[in-house]
Amino acid sequence: MKTIAVLITVHNRKNKTLQCLTHLFDQQAVEGYQLEVYLTDDGCTDGTVQAVTNQYPSVQIVQGDGTLFWNRGMHRAWQAASQTKDYDFYLWLNDDTVLFADAMKNILTASKQTYFSAIVCGATCAKATQLVTYSGWLHSSKKLLAPNGKLQQCNIVNGNFVLVPKVVFDKVGNLDWKFRHAIGDFDYGLRAQKAGFKCFIAPQFVGTCEANPTLPKWCLKTTSLIKRLKLLYSPLGYAEPIPFFIYEKRHFGLLIALKHFFSIHLRVLLPHLWK
Repeated sequence: MKTIAVLITVHNRKNKTLQCLTHLFDQQAVEGYQLEVYLTDDGCTDGTVQAVTNQYPSVQIVQGDGTLFWNRGMHRAWQAASQTKDYDFYLWLNDDTVLFADAMKNILTASKQTYFSAIVCGATCAKATQLVTYSGWLHSSKKLLAPNGKLQQCNIVNGNFVLVPKVVFDKVGNLDWKFRHAIGDFDYGLRAQKAGFKCFIAPQFVGTCEANPTLPKWCLKTTSLIKRLKLLYSPLGYAEPIPFFIYEKRHFGLLIALKHFFSIHLRVLLPHLWK
């Protein structure tokens, strides 16, 4: 029996979390695989953890304090799982992702095609339009790859639904704690490739997940300057300057990192530069 540790981090999204877990536990059975869930409670105050414990008592709760956000919450869950058992796979899952019934079957079938030696990212789509919302992509094009019935290689992965085999984890390790919320998933895929592994997207969509607004509020001229600066340096700004600089310097070089560090601050001062 092969074991899969499912890693989730949550903060005050009880209904979405329960919906996510319902679709996870209702997956079509895949013979020879066993799921065990590790869920980081990052300071929930809305009854999420109590509801999860009541409905899904097998879920292992990992305690956070409300300051972890996505990347550090996932790091904490991964750390707890890897210290508990030597799992064959680790599966990242966002609590706002609604899985199709065959998602696990599809991503494991895709992983088998790589001889269980690559990262496989499951793409999601919008419920209404069926257009891709989260996936992997090639850094050269910056365009999300839509499933086409075959494995497609990518450079960058979105962390909504990602399968990491033990062989990758043993060499690459955990998500980088330097990143609080965003960027950690992008960084991990690139680190894995530097370590000699490949990243792919699965041949079919694995579920639905609605996309975030195109531009965060710190990019909008309707937001005051002081608030724009505060939002830029918030973990939820998706381009937190220092972590983003670390990420770009690590993977794309100092010049690119410096260029974007200055351009981000220029654009927060002059938001009309955003198109």
